[in-house]
Amino acid sequence: MMPAAAVSSWAGRARKAPPTGGPPASGEPSRQEERPDGRPDRREGLIPEPHKLVLRNRAPDTIAGWKVVADGLLSDPCCAFHRNVEISSRYAWMYRLQPACFKWAAMAAIASHHVRLALFPLRLDADRTGYVDIPHSLRRPKLLLTEDVNTIRATNNAIFDDIFWVHLAYVTAEDGIETLRALLHAERYYAPVLAGFEAIDQGRRVLEDVTAAAEARQRADDLIWQGNVELLEHEQRAMVQPSYDRLSCASASLVSIGSATSFEVRGVQPEIAYFTSFYLYSFTRGIPHALRAQAWPRITRFDDRWRWLLTSVVPRFRRLDADTRLVDASLRHILDEARAFASTPCVLPRSPADWPRRAAQPRLWHRPRPKG
Repeated sequence: MMPAAAVSSWAGRARKAPPTGGPPASGEPSRQEERPDGRPDRREGLIPEPHKLVLRNRAPDTIAGWKVVADGLLSDPCCAFHRNVEISSRYAWMYRLQPACFKWAAMAAIASHHVRLALFPLRLDADRTGYVDIPHSLRRPKLLLTEDVNTIRATNNAIFDDIFWVHLAYVTAEDGIETLRALLHAERYYAPVLAGFEAIDQGRRVLEDVTAAAEARQRADDLIWQGNVELLEHEQRAMVQPSYDRLSCASASLVSIGSATSFEVRGVQPEIAYFTSFYLYSFTRGIPHALRAQAWPRITRFDDRWRWLLTSVVPRFRRLDADTRLVDASLRHILDEARAFASTPCVLPRSPADWPRRAAQPRLWHRPRPKG
């Protein structure tokens, strides 16, 4: 989960991922988020139930195989903006399958949803069909920071590629944790992820025990959060930090200034209650650390960012998650946007004859505002 207004999750294609647990590809610039022809579109609301999605007698037995299954939940092909919307909605869908356990998925859904703001410069090279010419964007003046925007786009994809499949394998297998142990026990890269799911699974089993005492259930909930924080730390260390290290000085400064999280809560009072800003935190509760370090806090520095996430962002989301009405509203907003985008697909026309028809279809961001 990357800090809100400018950044969040990060990228890679399943077909580029290593067959073992090494770090996935960061996602090279491409004209479109292109995928092999013939993959069926996945509209929000048409994702089958987990037990139908992956038949237990045909479940993959490799990391690469699971990544292909996860990648199949995304449309083929789609532009950078639809890809972002779909990734955000898939996280929301995953959280709803096991809301008591999949806290990271909900945080990732909201963080990925915020990434769409950082991608705005790419829209300068979107035609009326929604086609985004990313290489052309990268040739624009550096004032627009399009290379950094593309890094953010790629990283958002890479986090999905790196972690979503683990949730999918866990939730669809007859014994999810045993499936993950078989896949990940020899993968040093995924050791923090496996440890996180071990804690999540241990807590889940207690919560599912109707005879468990209230005190035991509270400890189980704490254990589940501990496991999800381990997933978050893996994401930040393995995926986010290398991308932040590649950002230009200008983008790094903008990201630090713009990093704030509100969790999409509606209403002035709720927004304030769940709002947190990196710099606001750094110069209030975080000031002792800044004085000891004798360095200006930067969100692109892992220790500074992790302290904010751990002591400010995660506790706020935990309070939000405890209010079913609010967290459902936040994720429903993401799912509703995914349905709206799915109704106006941005796939490339399959023949030149389709261009006039496609060009006549306005994209969501080209539509005039309603009068009145």
